[in-house]
Formats: sequence, C-alpha cells, structure tokens
Amino acid sequence: MTASILFFYMFSGIMLASAFMVISSRNPVHSVLFLILAFVNASGLFIMTGAEFLGLLLIVVYVGAVAVLFLFVVMMLDVDFVELKDGFLQYLPIGALIGIIFLVELLLVVGSWVAAPVTEGTSQQPIPDVNEVRNIEALGNILYTDHIFYFQIAGMILLVAMVGAIVLTLRHKPSVRRQDIATQVGRDPKTAIRNVNVESGKGL
Repeated sequence: MTASILFFYMFSGIMLASAFMVISSRNPVHSVLFLILAFVNASGLFIMTGAEFLGLLLIVVYVGAVAVLFLFVVMMLDVDFVELKDGFLQYLPIGALIGIIFLVELLLVVGSWVAAPVTEGTSQQPIPDVNEVRNIEALGNILYTDHIFYFQIAGMILLVAMVGAIVLTLRHKPSVRRQDIATQVGRDPKTAIRNVNVESGKGL
C-alpha cells in the first residue's frame, strides 16, 4: 500500500466519522468542532487530487470564517436546545419517512454508479499543463491576466457594498461625545491653558 492510498483512506475515514458526529452530537458546539474537522480532511483530499486552490479555499473560507462564525454564534446566543426538542416526537414519523426516501435514493445512485471507461488514466489536474504548472499558479495567471478587469470590477462592487452597509447602519447618538480633530488642532493656547493660584491648605 502506497503512501497516497494510505492518506486517502485516512482522510476519508476521518471525514466520514466527523460528518456522522456532526449530526449525532447533542452539544451544538461539539457539532461545529466536528464540522471543522470534516472540512480539514476534505481539504486534504482536494490537495491529494491536485486541486490545491480548492483545498486552501476550504481551509481559509469555510474553516477560518464560516465554521468559526457558527461556533461563536452558537456559544454567544446560548440557545435552549432542550426547549427546541420538545416537539421532536411529534414530527418523528414524517422525518423518518423523508429519511428513508433519501436513503433509498442514495442506495439507488450508489448501486447504479459505474465509472466511464474514458475516464481511466486521465490526468487528475483540473488545469493540466505540459510545463507542470501548479493549480494555484495556473488560476492566478488566468485571473490576473485574462480576467483582471472583471476581478477589479468585482472588488469595487464589494467595496461599494461594504461602504453602503456601514453608512446605512451607522447611527449618530447626540448624547455620545465625539472627538473633533479640527477644533483640537485650531485651539488657542491662551484659552486652552488656565493658571489657577491656589492658596496653601485649601486645595482645588
């Protein structure tokens, strides 16, 4: 057994076990942690197949942002999950029926799945190149050369959307004291400093 096959079975086994624990854990915080573990192992599978960009994107975007955001929201809201599970038995028959239908569909798909003969021996690289250019490098060359104009337009649209969201949600409260830099810079030293002659023993 080669190292690649060993790592494939290791990543696949851990990812499947983590996915099962996501839906079976009673604690939602543990479910999010198992979801992060599943994302990490899925990223390892992507990197093994030559899709380094997708693997790193899964780590940076989903693990570094989405899953961590889920974890913070679950921990900060302190939702009473015992109260939410009060009507579980009421909807159990319908949920079991839908689950059985999904299971039958999955078994039919897996049982009838056959690999096409033309796919055997094909390259695993998403963008094959005779010069052995890495996946991330090839995507970067395409994105920043052929489509740089569209990339800049997308960045400007996201910037305008972010500024618009800040402007629409910003509320100025009259009771809050704010810093006025122009008044501070243009103040007169004669009025900014006041000398007080305090008599001995009286204090301020």
